[in-house]
Amino acid sequence: MQFQVPQFIEIEDKVIGPFTFRQFLFLLGAGGGSFAIYRIIPAPFSYLLIAPVAGLGLALAFYKVNNRPFTTMVESWFKFSLGNKRYLWKKEATTIKKEAMEIEGMINKTTIPKPIVPKLTAGKLKDIAWSLDIKEKIK
Repeated sequence: MQFQVPQFIEIEDKVIGPFTFRQFLFLLGAGGGSFAIYRIIPAPFSYLLIAPVAGLGLALAFYKVNNRPFTTMVESWFKFSLGNKRYLWKKEATTIKKEAMEIEGMINKTTIPKPIVPKLTAGKLKDIAWSLDIKEKIK
């Protein structure tokens, strides 16, 4: 029985003309935003706002950084900007902390019994190998 394996699954389908659905939405949003700015704000000032909106829409739709979409770069930038930036450097534990860790280690060693592992001798190993060989020959 043969099965078809899907290929090129990371490539989006062209849905609307030469654009993917995502690209079309970004271009539609940028075009709509630019038109709204043009209609609301007087002409000379609206051009100053339309250029960044259109540029962002084009970048989100087409620009790639290291073969990754620009949207991932924007998402990473937001996570970095809004995320926690507190970095701690762990110094060597002080002597008081070392003693506390040793005491905890002693408590953990005494309360948790170690599993008993039987010792494997050469004779037992030969017996196990022999029984495995016999079972394979029977099948």
